[in-house]
Amino acid sequence: MDYTAKLDAALTTLHEEGRYRTFIDIERKNGHFPHATWRHPSGEERPVTVWCGNDYLGMGQHPAVLAAMHEAIDAAGAGSGGTRNISGTTVYHNRLEAELADLHGKEAALVFTSAYIANDATLSTLPRLFPGLIIYSDELNHASMIEGIRRNGGAKRIFRHNDLDHLRALLEADDPAAPKLIAFESVYSMDGDFGPIEAICDLADEFGALTYIDEVHAVGMYGPRGGGVSERDRLAHRIDIINGTLAKAYGVMGGYIAASAKMVDAIRSYAPGFIFTTSLPPAVAAAAAASVKHLKSDQSLRDRHQTQARILKTRLKGLGLPLIDHGSHIVPVIVGNPVHCKMMSDMLLEDHGIYVQPINFPTVPRGTERLRFTPSPVHGPKEMDALVHALDALWSHCALNRADMAG
Repeated sequence: MDYTAKLDAALTTLHEEGRYRTFIDIERKNGHFPHATWRHPSGEERPVTVWCGNDYLGMGQHPAVLAAMHEAIDAAGAGSGGTRNISGTTVYHNRLEAELADLHGKEAALVFTSAYIANDATLSTLPRLFPGLIIYSDELNHASMIEGIRRNGGAKRIFRHNDLDHLRALLEADDPAAPKLIAFESVYSMDGDFGPIEAICDLADEFGALTYIDEVHAVGMYGPRGGGVSERDRLAHRIDIINGTLAKAYGVMGGYIAASAKMVDAIRSYAPGFIFTTSLPPAVAAAAAASVKHLKSDQSLRDRHQTQARILKTRLKGLGLPLIDHGSHIVPVIVGNPVHCKMMSDMLLEDHGIYVQPINFPTVPRGTERLRFTPSPVHGPKEMDALVHALDALWSHCALNRADMAG
């Protein structure tokens, strides 16, 4: 077997399809985000504006977050020293989980090294706790949810995206006595649309199912205290397990679930993805707790974020660009071709100092390749003008269609 040839063939396929991904070497500047320095392949350092970051609110540079991190480093050192079960649980981890439980109005929370691991570990463990469990999963759920459901060895049903009639039909077709769980998201990150939380909760009540919601792209940004769309819509009490991240709106790292004390205790006790993983460094946990606590009371930051998203969408619509707008903060512009999408991204970076990563298959379906912009409160009028003018010029230069809005 020529293993090297196999690797060459796999990588060549990505290049030929325009889906080969490259890392953009950027250096964020504390206090200056969204501005950063890009190290060009030639070795030259160039200024860029980041338009595709997940630090939605700029909390990665907030003074309260940095102060908490510095304090924890001075007090506890760099690493946690072990798994949560073996010397890796500190006052900082406990404080963070208390903040998260309070955020969602739940009895308890459990912190993982990422929201991906939180989804994967929890969803793959649930069938061990509920033998015969059937999981009903929205077809556009995140890869981490799909992987967790795939690995759990239990029964699964995939319902068409946000299609309540299809979900109902699947629920009706199964044994009424079988344990059930409906897994879905509050904000779907590629199109920016919302899950029908209340209607899904109604179906769950009717068919005796548990509910599992991924609020990764909503925590910190929706609801009076940043508890996500389920808090905004006053539905968090109807959700059995809430998954969230500390790496997007909260600007740090890590993921978590929030649920009843018994549910959290069971996942803590049975999930290999939690048991056998070194815990977050105390400084990271401290910074995340400070960010969660701060955003519980900073509604103005959330308001500015939504305003910036609305302004950008309005201006891009004014150019006639094929924008998807479901009312969330996600701003996807459909290019529809992986080669053109990569070309647009490269030209924005090289010629305009604007960094936005192309999003291609398998993250999105073929033919829906896109540039996904993430405006934040720290993207001001100057940055907005530069982006809009660059997109206007490049769309014409690349002879892309402006005629039909994508949604």
